[in-house]
Amino acid sequence: MRNTQVYGDEPDRSCPDDAERPGEKPRKSFAPRWILPKLDPVPRRHLHIKSADGDRLRAGFARLRTDLSLPTAFPPQVLAEADAAARRGPTMSRRDLTDLPFFTVDPADSMDLDQAMHLARTDTGYRVSYAIADVAAWVTPGGALDAETMRRVETLYLPDERIPLHPPALSEAAASLLPRQDRPALVWVLDLDPAGDLVGTDVFRAMVRSRARLDYPRVQRAIEAGTAEEPVRLLAEIGGLREHLERERGGVSLPIPEQEIVEHGDSWRLEYRAPIPAEGWNAQISLLTGIAAADLMTYAGIGILRTLPEPPPEALAQVRRVGRALDVRWPESSTYGAVIRSLDPDNPRHAAFLQEATGLLRGAGYTAFDAGVPESAGHAAVADEYAHVTAPLRRLVDRFAGEVCVSLVAGVEVPQWVTARLPELPKAMETGDRRAHEVEREAVALVEAVVLTDHVGDEFDAVVVDLNERGDGGTVQLAEPAVRARFDGPGLTLGARVRVRLTEADDARRRVRFAPARMADTADEPAGRPRRDSSSEGSAEERPGSTGQGGR
Repeated sequence: MRNTQVYGDEPDRSCPDDAERPGEKPRKSFAPRWILPKLDPVPRRHLHIKSADGDRLRAGFARLRTDLSLPTAFPPQVLAEADAAARRGPTMSRRDLTDLPFFTVDPADSMDLDQAMHLARTDTGYRVSYAIADVAAWVTPGGALDAETMRRVETLYLPDERIPLHPPALSEAAASLLPRQDRPALVWVLDLDPAGDLVGTDVFRAMVRSRARLDYPRVQRAIEAGTAEEPVRLLAEIGGLREHLERERGGVSLPIPEQEIVEHGDSWRLEYRAPIPAEGWNAQISLLTGIAAADLMTYAGIGILRTLPEPPPEALAQVRRVGRALDVRWPESSTYGAVIRSLDPDNPRHAAFLQEATGLLRGAGYTAFDAGVPESAGHAAVADEYAHVTAPLRRLVDRFAGEVCVSLVAGVEVPQWVTARLPELPKAMETGDRRAHEVEREAVALVEAVVLTDHVGDEFDAVVVDLNERGDGGTVQLAEPAVRARFDGPGLTLGARVRVRLTEADDARRRVRFAPARMADTADEPAGRPRRDSSSEGSAEERPGSTGQGGR
């Protein structure tokens, strides 16, 4: 860092080394959580979408929005209601915490800032103060804006634009926890013991003021350089303790690189971006809050949880079979989580195994209850009960779950507008999640097709990460460009390094196809076995914070 603070009042961002340079546009990214296997050294070909194809790509995104019937502009009455709320200011009385120096950690181009934190060491461990945007202070139950959020469910992200859950007058202005602005929030005060275990929970309404707007690379560099002030430095300390506790209780996290659509001037490129430790530490604060919220709701017998059933025995048996085919060691005494943590995603065999293992994280949903705790209340990947409460600007359910929690702690009845909607929220969120995954998948598929459109017939180095049950095709992942697509043809083995030939790149159909060219010269190709092709299924449960969008 060059003479820039990493905490306190937000510094001058005109020329620090992590600032956007004049004329640069923000990076657009998606996170389908795909493994990046390392292919031994081959020339890297950075394939760009030429500036001349920019209009073609933008037309493709417009067509995608039409094909998927995505929400368009907000209706006039919704915009008018949001503008009126922004002018009126927040409702409800609240404590004044504007003297507590909160800071935010988000992707650099984010404007919809849901979360701000302050971390402190105490005589008995740590105190996490976590401010979450109080969206209920702005949305009138039963109003036009309330109805529109029930229709949209969550913010959708495309490379050329966001489709927000709330109008920008709220989500990127009045309700966003922007620096040097007084903002209403639900503040979670979470006390931890020296090992990082949660020992005390409080949540209440307050007015807060963020002092610094940080991004992940900036936090990472400051912590590694030893220049971060203690509240930022504690993010690594507390995050590391929580990661250790996650491992102990059997939680599963997949540190899988994101496939990123990067805009360079007037051209575009697909790249992989591996998560950095700061993202994981930040995610642990969100997970901690979600676990604390679930504790409150299960104790009271009312609320809505994020749930994921334990994988059925036959699914685990299938993963074990694939592991044996790939020579992945899985002792009978080891848990699935322990095996995952022992793997190296740079190893092609491990990459293929991890692709199969993500299937065990599918099936997440929401469970609402108001008369006692449901029988299946846990989240298998978190290895605990868990709730979504930390991203209300971008995800509908968080506003309702947060309101349940603040009411329970205050000892008042949960508002009727919350209890009346609880039964319909799981279905609404399921629909919204499915649409968000489809948007991510189709947007990436479009960019893949445009990037490769002039390269039909070319050969690429890849790794086989999936085989269908017929043995006549599957999925390959290229090292460069950052593409993952179907291949057609027999003769490949799971986890093998291969040469493939591009046979189709159709941006109108958002479709890319490969065929085997020849096996790469390598001594460690495993004798993989065919299995079902899962590439068209929904993505695995996401980690919070990586795209700034919230949690698992």
